[in-house]
Amino acid sequence: MSDTSYTIDPPLMDLPIETAQSGYYHGFSRIVTITSKLIVTILILWAVLFPVQAGATLDFAKTTIISQFSGWYIYLVAFLSVVAFALAIIPNSGKLRLGQADERAEFSRFSWFAMLFGAGIGIGMLTYSTGEPLSHFANNPDIIRGIIEPVSAEAVRPAYIYTFLHWGVAAWATYALVGLAIGYVAYRRDLPLTIRSSLAPLFGKAMSGPAGHIVDIVAVVATILGVAVTMSLGVEQFVAGLYRLGFGDWLVTSGGPDSVPAASVPAIIIALIFLVGASTISALSGVGRGIKWLSNLNMALSFLLIAIFVIAGSGLLSFELLLTGIYDYIVNLPILAISVWSADGTPVGDALAQWQLDWSVFYWAWWIAFAPFVGMFIARISRGRTVREYVFGVVLVPSLMCFTWFALVGGTAIDLELSGAAQGSILGAGISDQLYATLAVLFDPAIAALLSGLVVILLMTYLITSADSAILIINTINGAGEDEDEIERRHHILFWGAALALVVGSMLILGGIDAISTAMIIGALPFSFVVALMAISIVKAIIFDLIRKHQDVPTTAHAIDSVAEQPAS
Repeated sequence: MSDTSYTIDPPLMDLPIETAQSGYYHGFSRIVTITSKLIVTILILWAVLFPVQAGATLDFAKTTIISQFSGWYIYLVAFLSVVAFALAIIPNSGKLRLGQADERAEFSRFSWFAMLFGAGIGIGMLTYSTGEPLSHFANNPDIIRGIIEPVSAEAVRPAYIYTFLHWGVAAWATYALVGLAIGYVAYRRDLPLTIRSSLAPLFGKAMSGPAGHIVDIVAVVATILGVAVTMSLGVEQFVAGLYRLGFGDWLVTSGGPDSVPAASVPAIIIALIFLVGASTISALSGVGRGIKWLSNLNMALSFLLIAIFVIAGSGLLSFELLLTGIYDYIVNLPILAISVWSADGTPVGDALAQWQLDWSVFYWAWWIAFAPFVGMFIARISRGRTVREYVFGVVLVPSLMCFTWFALVGGTAIDLELSGAAQGSILGAGISDQLYATLAVLFDPAIAALLSGLVVILLMTYLITSADSAILIINTINGAGEDEDEIERRHHILFWGAALALVVGSMLILGGIDAISTAMIIGALPFSFVVALMAISIVKAIIFDLIRKHQDVPTTAHAIDSVAEQPAS
């Protein structure tokens, strides 16, 4: 053994987490797993047994609690974006590697980018690729202020500023920061690949105990609610597609807002049984046979759909919107990223505050709730990359893919409305039906039906993949970072599959997308404080590692082992 002493200690390289050694919870942290299950079960029972009280509580929360924390969400996401880019741009920190000093990336850049593209954006992009640009085309802050007219040529550019604001740096910097905080300590310091490990640079071995359990529990609940929002959007659009394909009027009800047809209760139940059942079977089959095969299918179908819009859509306008949208987004981002609109009793002020709650705050909370799932997935596929390559790759490439998708699909829908070809049929459709409505205007009925079938299949694969991945990530958190022997954990996979279906179903039936969105924003709030601490923790970890490097103190588990094996001098 070496008797080397240092002026600064090497980083913590061991974070033991107690797990059950036998029985039903073998390999799991009993405290984290049981508590998470209890919280989710109570949420489901509350929505099912006391729907009136639950609905009233969510409505109250939407008008009070959420509005009080809107500024927190806005400033937090701006802070996360600045931290992520700062760590990448600063030369010394950007060169650090997520792994040992001589370690190289596990996946090629092409494979890595392909997996990033499918990490949590597929369902949302299918729903919002037409829905969001069209919504902002009809109403956005510039329209609320009276600067421009709604549904006019002048409303197009602002519509894309706000669409890109929500699907650009803010989303992906949040994911990148969470993944970086987890991956950095997992691959350099051999700590468990779980949420609590990311806070070890701040709190040390305290993360082995109750504080660490709380962090992981909060992450599991946030993940369930974040994925539930995504599943809800997907289920609504899946049912709308089946209705378009002629599977029967029983699929929809006219009881939705503004008489826009919404998925019926029987349709929601049957869709969830089928989709979550398939995802649970996929999860039981393991990552290699289930998620990998579906991810490849997702990519192929996604590129096929986008190629169709390149060829048959409004290509010239879409290309113009992509370029002008990116320019306008970059110019306006510094101001929009930190703008908080509060209700001031005036019609304009109240409308601006409500618009921000309905869109920006909803998105920021959604990205934060989705961050444990997507962040851990990105961390798992990014071992061996430098901090700079990781941040720029995770933030810029998926953002550009989102921008391209929204410009092509949403731009075509807007062009069809501006030209009069759609005659309001796309704008008048519900958000879950607008993509199908665009296809119906763009193509002959037979081709439109064929392409609507393609969208339904793509939605199905994205839904199954998202639920499948979420179940496995939850088991990884509950299992103290271990993801081995998933087949032996089949009872827990079945529980979380059923829980996810029941959360989505109960909330959709209780109050539709609004109810589950409100529940998600509240559920994401505790984890938002964890994310803030993760940002501080990764900054501290990197700064101290740079100091250690300057003083020749080992910063990785491999380097410490090498020093320990040297003979004493």
